[in-house]
Amino acid sequence: MKRFFCAVLALALLLSAFTATAVQNEADEKFVSTAAHLKELPLHTGSVGGEWLVLGLARAELLDPDAACEYTQIAVDYVKSIGSERLHQRKSTDNSRLILALSSLGADPRNVAGYDLTAPLNDFRYVSKQGISGVIWALIALDCCAYPAQNGVRQQLLDAVLAAQHSDGGWGLDEAVSDPDLTGMALQAMSPYRAYDPEVRLAAENGVAFLAGIRQQSGGYASYDGINPESGAQVIVALTALGIDPATDERFVSGGRTIFDSLLRFSVEGGFSHTLGGEYNQMATEQAFYALAAYRRFLAGKTALCDMTDVCDHTLVDADGDGRLTINDATVLQRWLAEFDEKLDTPQKRFADLNHDGRVDIGDVTLCQRLLAS
Repeated sequence: MKRFFCAVLALALLLSAFTATAVQNEADEKFVSTAAHLKELPLHTGSVGGEWLVLGLARAELLDPDAACEYTQIAVDYVKSIGSERLHQRKSTDNSRLILALSSLGADPRNVAGYDLTAPLNDFRYVSKQGISGVIWALIALDCCAYPAQNGVRQQLLDAVLAAQHSDGGWGLDEAVSDPDLTGMALQAMSPYRAYDPEVRLAAENGVAFLAGIRQQSGGYASYDGINPESGAQVIVALTALGIDPATDERFVSGGRTIFDSLLRFSVEGGFSHTLGGEYNQMATEQAFYALAAYRRFLAGKTALCDMTDVCDHTLVDADGDGRLTINDATVLQRWLAEFDEKLDTPQKRFADLNHDGRVDIGDVTLCQRLLAS
């Protein structure tokens, strides 16, 4: 009898592994076919067909250099036409989105047609006009290349994200209802801080538990109606940013099914639909694609989707908080290393961990000095 149960268990595990492999192969094929379609589209600025499209292709390392140059010029012309560092008077996400796209190309958003696109994100009142989504994306944008923030706004943004967490561990636009979309975004924003901030680590754990609970309550993401491609994309990006494999972590696998099963249900020619049985949708396609790119980066051991430190050679840290980048910043890093080491408080350590390896050491000082000299 014992042998029988062992054989049944082994067969179940084998079938589960086979199913997971089949789904992953299907996801890989979908990634390739979607990339081929997206690469043929004309580039422009905007939330659809613009920044998210560029981000996905750039982070998948599939954006042609000529196309990257073309988009950069389009962005410059767009900012010139606005004539302000604030691209929208109420929606700070317009700035955050363009910062992420340009950073993914290795361009510096602090000098676009003479305008510093990161500057408006230092105004918390402006950022919070758009609610929690504005706050979340401002933090993600500032952190994508460790751009300097003034007057403690980085901590203010992080505190606001933490304060917006619901009692069930999730986040949502509705103060009474959590959803996987906003929860995924919030977890992305917090991911750089979890290694050395206990409060953030606990909040992230509760957020992950909320996402896992959705699967458990619904019998798997593949049967959860609330997970559309856009929501599923945010969950995948968030989990990979936190170092969690959504295809193998037992909290996110049910009967061999994963969130990739859910994503692929919306597959249509050229990309993805927003609703089951629906037609091709550009927004759904762009977000699903960059989620697949994020997972491929995760499997390859590369930086997370919105961690651009692998391409931002201009990344510097304003360690002394004076709003300028000078040799004194390297000196401050050296002092922190010598005097505090593991006793660094959270803001110091966040700013000092220039190479994003979760600790402060001579490598951060060396990187800062090299970048200052370049």
